[in-house]
Amino acid sequence: YAERFGVSDAAKERGKLAVGNVINTQDKYPDTVFASALWHMEPSIDRALKLVKGGKFTAEDYGIYSTMKHQGASLAPLGTFEAKVPAAIKTAVEAKQKAILAGSFAVKVDDNQPKAAFK
Repeated sequence: YAERFGVSDAAKERGKLAVGNVINTQDKYPDTVFASALWHMEPSIDRALKLVKGGKFTAEDYGIYSTMKHQGASLAPLGTFEAKVPAAIKTAVEAKQKAILAGSFAVKVDDNQPKAAFK
């Protein structure tokens, strides 16, 4: 799970699947990157510009504008994995996306630093 190519390179070398992050890199790794979580910065920028234009800009947490509910995130098309993903999984993912967009399901965000897996 990374936006950096090194992770996808390592997954490809080991015959593992990878999830892209921020951008869709499946075109470079068609047999490795099966999904990508895309970031869209436009909602954050739109919010800031609206406040600046209205003379009401102050520092605030823009994290919420990077969520799917606020159009700040999405899933990339399955592309080369379209025929490989079972229909039931596609249906479940689509249903969850609709629930997120409707506000009936919220993904809990934990911004705490994760504990080390080893010492």
